[in-house]
Amino acid sequence: MSSDVSSSQDKQSLHYIIRSGLAGGVAGCVAKTVVAPLDRVKILFQSSNPDFQKYAGTWSGAFRAGNEIYKSSGVRGLLQGHSVTLLRVFPYAAIKFMAYDQVHNMLMPSKQQETNLRRFCAGAISGMTSVCFTYPLEVFRVRLAFRTKSLNSSERTSLLQALHQIYHEQASVPQSHEAVARKQIFEQFPILKFYRGFTATIVGMVPYAGVSFLSWGYLRSCFIPSKSEYKKPTPIADLTIGAVSGALAQTASYPFEVIRRRMQVGGITRPDRWLRWGETVRAIWQANGWRGFYVGLSIGYLKVVPMTAVSFAVWQGGKRVLGV
Repeated sequence: MSSDVSSSQDKQSLHYIIRSGLAGGVAGCVAKTVVAPLDRVKILFQSSNPDFQKYAGTWSGAFRAGNEIYKSSGVRGLLQGHSVTLLRVFPYAAIKFMAYDQVHNMLMPSKQQETNLRRFCAGAISGMTSVCFTYPLEVFRVRLAFRTKSLNSSERTSLLQALHQIYHEQASVPQSHEAVARKQIFEQFPILKFYRGFTATIVGMVPYAGVSFLSWGYLRSCFIPSKSEYKKPTPIADLTIGAVSGALAQTASYPFEVIRRRMQVGGITRPDRWLRWGETVRAIWQANGWRGFYVGLSIGYLKVVPMTAVSFAVWQGGKRVLGV
């Protein structure tokens, strides 16, 4: 009993929290770098970029789209927006994994108290916490990745240019009393423009992070029992379990991801409108039916499965190195 209390107190120490966050931040950056070109293509598909819709819907289309980007812009084109991605991912992943460690310790201080519901809740809470702190950088990243030559006279858009554009966007809505009040709020608080699609992101983060950490914890409890002398965690085991967790999480949350991408690029595709949940969902449904909510899912698997696998494996490896 005393050892459990001591372990709990140690996990709440500043030294433990910093090391846990460092391991998570590095894991996120490594994982995102591995799949950066696929991430760019997926964003172009999800947000219905007119230059790349002809490639959407097939595995080979993803590679053809990547090849077109490479021919027109080289490696820099495949990594467009990646510097902003790293700026966002390090604090995002650091906060997510650090928060998960802390919430897991509070909800499940011992192995006997671990349940699938608590695993899900710990993952969902950690995911939402990280999004709240880092969301504006996610909007920057999507805007930079969405830009193509036909949509912008300059080949590349800097972070400062994207920031300036978003800040000065004008959103108009139908002139009802509610709409006028909403428009006045956006004019008084331009910072809200950096949170396009935030509600969809938060809602989607619940199944994504919840299912991801639920699958991770459950599969590890099944295949890597604690205090086992014969089955110890290995990088291969971490990669495999992480890959399965990523696939399940992607399937559960993908429609929300498509919705938030559309809302995030709303200032580019519909600068005269402030896109909302209802009209975004209707637009996707009217254009492609239920399939529209799963456009790019194949490339989503191609990206998320290795990304989640690498992320969990590097996180666990970093924790072992740092003694967390």
